[in-house]
Amino acid sequence: MVTASDVRGNHLLDAVPDAELQRWLPLLERVDLPLGLVLFESGRTFTHVHFPTTAIVSLLYVLEDGHSAEIAVVGNEGVVGISVFLGGGSTPSRAVVQSAGCGYRLSARVIEEAFNRSGPVMHLMLRYTQALITQMAQTAVCNRHHTLDHQLCRWLLLSEDRLQGNELVMTQELIANMLGVRREGVTEAALKLQSAGLIRYARGHITVLDRPGLERRSCECYAVVKKEYDRLLPDLEAV
Repeated sequence: MVTASDVRGNHLLDAVPDAELQRWLPLLERVDLPLGLVLFESGRTFTHVHFPTTAIVSLLYVLEDGHSAEIAVVGNEGVVGISVFLGGGSTPSRAVVQSAGCGYRLSARVIEEAFNRSGPVMHLMLRYTQALITQMAQTAVCNRHHTLDHQLCRWLLLSEDRLQGNELVMTQELIANMLGVRREGVTEAALKLQSAGLIRYARGHITVLDRPGLERRSCECYAVVKKEYDRLLPDLEAV
């Protein structure tokens, strides 16, 4: 059975009040989340929500012609499947693992019942949802008004925030699909960051070498999202 100490890898799950967490522990299931795994497709009814610990999940909007663009990332700070407790049951987006790792999943029915009791769990999940909506909105603005160089910096910073280390395993094609741009554009932008000494980029591996420099090179979008997460979920800072 999953123990309370096991779930510390996911900050949101660890912030759930102890009385509620004790109800969840026998029902939580540890799962592997390999690169490219689709957790849910557009329009499908959710059966579980996922709390990543070492994995990062990308929320994508996919057009009819197959093109896609990332609208948000979820890692050890959050949960995948907010439509469950918001009452929608499904979403037009797709969730795909962008960085392999592990996590926990919980039955949709269990978290929905906890949310509907209108206690601390509901308030915690609503604050997280507001933070996630901020990330989605800022991503849309960034993709429309800022350069690919800025977008890549924002994306790298958000991804690193959700990892235990400073290395991402990511192909050019996958990054291009996330950002909704051509693969050649990603290569050019990544090489610029490498030339500036901010990252090391080789064979699908990106290592962040100069985090402060990456933050200075990024547009304001990363800082806006980070500030809102810190404001709405201050308890997660100490986890």
